[in-house]
Amino acid sequence: MAKLEHTFYGNFDEILVRIVNGIMRGSTSASLEDSSDFYSGSARCSVRVFERYSYAGGNRVSMSVTLFQNGNDAIHLSAITSGGSQAMFFKVNTWGEESFLDKLRELL
Repeated sequence: MAKLEHTFYGNFDEILVRIVNGIMRGSTSASLEDSSDFYSGSARCSVRVFERYSYAGGNRVSMSVTLFQNGNDAIHLSAITSGGSQAMFFKVNTWGEESFLDKLRELL
């Protein structure tokens, strides 16, 4: 598992679209598996779950991206990847997870 957390200011909708489009265009095997959006008062939370094939790891890797903003406060992003290991009891190969996060880092 690999994780990226970042706090920044910007337009929530534009950032969300940029992330989705960038991830989908960044890999021919990328797919948007599911999404969820929550609103409560002036708070907003969007979750996107992506999956792609990792050539480096020889397996599929998922990435969950969560954006949260309360009113006009900073936007908080948390992205967590999973599935990049081939071992049964411990992780021996996490290259695919890190490269998936690298694509998101480029978009930010």
